[in-house]
Amino acid sequence: MCGIVGAASHRNIVPVLVQGLQRLEYRGYDSCGVAVHAGGSLSRTRTTSRVADLLAQVQEDKVEGLTGIAHTRWATHGAPAVHNAHPHFSRGPNEGPDSSKPARVALVHNGIIENHEALREALEARGYVFASQTDTEVIAHLIDSHYDGDLFEAVKATVKQLHGAYAIAAICRNEPHRVVGARAGSPLILGVGQGGEGENFLASDAMALAGVTDQIIYLEEGDVVDLQPGKYWIVDRAHKSVTRPVRQVVAHSGAAELGPYRHYMQKEIFEQPRAIADTLEGVHGVVPELFDGLPQDGQKSSAANAHRVFQNIDKVLILACGTSYYSGCTAKYWLEAIAKIPTQVEIASEYRYRESVPDPRTLVVTISQSGETADTLAALKHARSLGMEETLTICNVATSAMVRECKLAYITRAGVEIGVASTKAFTTQLAGLFLLTLALAQAKGRLSAEEEASYLKQMRHLPVALQSVLALEPQIISWAEDFARKENALFLGRGLHYPIALEGALKLKEVTYIHAEAYAAGELKHGPLALVTSEMPVVTVAPNDALVEKLKSNMQEVRARGGVLYVLADADTHIESSEGIHVIRMPEHYGALSPLLHVVPLQLLAYHTACARGTDVDKPRNLAKSVTVE
Repeated sequence: MCGIVGAASHRNIVPVLVQGLQRLEYRGYDSCGVAVHAGGSLSRTRTTSRVADLLAQVQEDKVEGLTGIAHTRWATHGAPAVHNAHPHFSRGPNEGPDSSKPARVALVHNGIIENHEALREALEARGYVFASQTDTEVIAHLIDSHYDGDLFEAVKATVKQLHGAYAIAAICRNEPHRVVGARAGSPLILGVGQGGEGENFLASDAMALAGVTDQIIYLEEGDVVDLQPGKYWIVDRAHKSVTRPVRQVVAHSGAAELGPYRHYMQKEIFEQPRAIADTLEGVHGVVPELFDGLPQDGQKSSAANAHRVFQNIDKVLILACGTSYYSGCTAKYWLEAIAKIPTQVEIASEYRYRESVPDPRTLVVTISQSGETADTLAALKHARSLGMEETLTICNVATSAMVRECKLAYITRAGVEIGVASTKAFTTQLAGLFLLTLALAQAKGRLSAEEEASYLKQMRHLPVALQSVLALEPQIISWAEDFARKENALFLGRGLHYPIALEGALKLKEVTYIHAEAYAAGELKHGPLALVTSEMPVVTVAPNDALVEKLKSNMQEVRARGGVLYVLADADTHIESSEGIHVIRMPEHYGALSPLLHVVPLQLLAYHTACARGTDVDKPRNLAKSVTVE
């Protein structure tokens, strides 16, 4: 979602700002812009095109500056349009966007200001003229209204009036070497410059500063930061001076090479054998200490030892959104069947807004690719406020807010995922959750040495098994040619594979814009069967498990209504291709770990259908990679 980059330097900083935006493109956005202090005034360039177009504009206009801010916007308040794009200006009261008066304040913002309407009314009463429909412009005018020669003080006064989530960066015409930032509810980091340039940076993600600095300070809730070339200082929510630790963070650029692939989504699907192997690297046995995580400034002490936590909990509560939620739904089957632990899976955005029954002996598990998902972070804080203090995250980013907020962590090693539709992050989450299941079972004395050895052997074989599944791509392409002409689809699964059907439907929706729904196959006759016609393809996940005969009956219900089936079947299910039934044989049956294999053809189906329909595969409309607003 929205991305921020800011810098104060003694060199032209525009190339660094734009490069930072390019590295944040994977988040998803619909406009972008940059503002710099140049020649005693503020200069701004904005576009609803890609960052590459922004770069061409600033080069053509010869935009240069030593201090500046930049932003990629995913629209919330106001349509994707240039006048709503960041950075936003304030020229002072009674000065509209067409005024010749130079702007005094420029601002970029991630998050949502919940009281923006009341603030807008008060500012308009004072003569401020609004040029956009955004909540962000309110902040720019507020800073201007408080400005009395000191931008840092103006920002401190402004944030006291803001309700909601925000990460902001502001510059001022009157203070050419200064950038001021603040955060509450949205991530913001300070990059400490290296070398002789004496520069410092702000960003919403360390990746934006890859190659510029690896010295990172993670600002905490309520912090306000003032940075200038060669120096910076931070105050906390009470506006008292504080020192935050500097960490060395090796962030990899999002501008990874595509190699032989057409899109990042395809590349990331094919990276899954490597991603699973990396995620399982060093796992020689299932021990709870795998989940002790990485030390975070003393937050994870020996008191948070996973073995002690696992022995003392009675339940598991999983909090997640989107694809991560479906990985949690899959894990519920494992946790209850193998570890014998009652498990509840909640959509994070819903959980915090309903009355629930807390239990202090619950392990709260969050799942997030980015570790910055606003809804999941808020749900985690809500669970802790109810007295559930034992927390663990399955996350792909070791330096994220989620990892810092949880006592325990398992860091997946999917690598940077640029395609908005998650693929390798999902399968590595499943791998981490299966290890969690085994660790909990072991801590509870419910996993024998023989069972542990058998499960670990299967997990180590996963990369090879995934390679065999990827070899099915030509057959999937044939299916995709049929799907590209459809506007609706059904996905069916039973038991452990019902969440995989849900994930398959989500992938198809995300990148092809085909309406797709998933159901537990036994629910067909309770309503969805009314939708089935020859124009409604029905994808069926059919492993050779205890429910396969029930599933065959559900498939016959579809065929009897003229529906066309597309079946992913294990070799020994005795499901054959015939009129109206298209079968792709999976290379092998994989027992409890079968979901990791069956989801891959569904990813490929979505990808190749999107290619056939000509959609923007890696940046589907209206979606963002990292959802940092509620």
